[in-house]
Amino acid sequence: MSSPPTNPTAEPDGEARHRFIVVVPVADRPQHLRACLDSLLELQRRHPYGDGSRISVLIADDSDDPRYLADNRALAAHYSALGVPCVHFGPDEQADLLESLGEIRQAIVSVVGDAPRERFGHKGQGVMRNVAYLKLARMLGDDPDDRTLIWSIDSDQEFRVKVAAAGGDEDAYRVDFFHALDAIFSRTDALVLTGKVVGDPPVSPAVMTANFLDDVIGFLQRMSGCDPDAECSHHESSTRRQGEAAYHDMADLFGFAHADAYRYRCTLKGKHSEADCFAHFAFRLAGFFHGEHPTRVSYYVPDDPLASVQPARTVYAGNYVFRPAALEYFLPFANLRLRMSGPTLGRLIRARIGARFVSANLPMLHKRTVDGTAQAEFRPGIRVAAQAVDMSGEFERQFYGDVMLFSIERLTAAGYPQQPIADKMFAETFDGVREEMLGRYNARHEAIRDKLRQTETLLRDPAQWWNCAARQAAAVADFAAFCGNVARNFSADSAACLRINDADAWGAWRDKLLDAAARYPAACRTWQQVLSASMP
Repeated sequence: MSSPPTNPTAEPDGEARHRFIVVVPVADRPQHLRACLDSLLELQRRHPYGDGSRISVLIADDSDDPRYLADNRALAAHYSALGVPCVHFGPDEQADLLESLGEIRQAIVSVVGDAPRERFGHKGQGVMRNVAYLKLARMLGDDPDDRTLIWSIDSDQEFRVKVAAAGGDEDAYRVDFFHALDAIFSRTDALVLTGKVVGDPPVSPAVMTANFLDDVIGFLQRMSGCDPDAECSHHESSTRRQGEAAYHDMADLFGFAHADAYRYRCTLKGKHSEADCFAHFAFRLAGFFHGEHPTRVSYYVPDDPLASVQPARTVYAGNYVFRPAALEYFLPFANLRLRMSGPTLGRLIRARIGARFVSANLPMLHKRTVDGTAQAEFRPGIRVAAQAVDMSGEFERQFYGDVMLFSIERLTAAGYPQQPIADKMFAETFDGVREEMLGRYNARHEAIRDKLRQTETLLRDPAQWWNCAARQAAAVADFAAFCGNVARNFSADSAACLRINDADAWGAWRDKLLDAAARYPAACRTWQQVLSASMP
């Protein structure tokens, strides 16, 4: 595939040619939202774009708790007063918008869901994004500006990047995002552009645990030979390179090689001991189940954004930019609440527009947990009671999200969705992919159980210094809680493993996946009709 064609009518550099609408879906995360908008305000201070009126924010609120709705509404007013115009798009207005569609709403349930007005929060990021896009279509219908760009992000991201520095990691304002995007969309014919994320991985712990256990084992082995009172020796620069997906247990599925164990880079500041590092790492273990990865952090690698533009295949749903014409590309199968919806959308977009779907080196900082804690504000599919974590809901959405993704990848190679696909091919594709994914998952889970046994053997060794000092009791307890949660979620009789191996459960999911894929082309046509009515 070639790069997108250049635009011969592009204006010279020096002006802010595009207007940006930043769409931020948020559910019960006012702290994350505040950090996100703070970073936007600071980015504008450091890298001013236009006269300040060229950037606005649509806060698409999927919160379920009235307190968080009020907090998010107040944040919209606060940042509007500071010079970043914010529109708070709350559940009542969302419900009104969907009710205004009348009977046609039933034809796009897979796009906007069917939540009743009285339970309109927590619809899921896919449905919330799609409803927000319908709101945008109506907003733009009043002023159809072909110089508008829509930037979809996540509330747990910030407009800066993580940089590996000699003195420790830095969250820095190194990227002039808006001018870079303005240049790319002015000089190329790109229709959809995706960036990536740095910092915390964009995937679930359901598919990071095997690799992380390698790193935990390595950490314990190195610590076992240390003098606990000696100065911490875990501050060497990371070898992580952008783009290798080293955090993913099945990176080979995405074209990346398996990565060896990574060394932990201590984040403590000031003078501290090996024992201090051990305790801090133990504290951070809980954050892994909320999406952090203490060892395989990704960093920004500087490169000219325009020169980095290349054909793409995966949408990072929390960091992609598009022209209004691409509002037709909704998050697919959103009512199923599957993970991997961004990569699935990417395959569908690539099948439709080819080289006009691009990526560029414009990653955003991703922070899964709230500063100073080892927990996320809100994370669907994760249930926490004391120190016990149950991620079976997210686990199931991840597995069937993978089944959907790789089934769609094969179907698009056969011409889907533009070309009709026989029912038999649909069924054979989904059955075959599910069997392959189940084999991979089960093999990975067996490896996780083996690595867990190695971890527990090292941890419980009575000769190790951490078991010989009362002051390390809390850290050892943190490690034990981590091991308990791995066993709880990955043992052969865990709820998560039983769900994906259950034949009856597969029968129910199979029907839903096949029906969703078969109905997708019709949903696309109806969605275009709805958009056309909104954007005269």
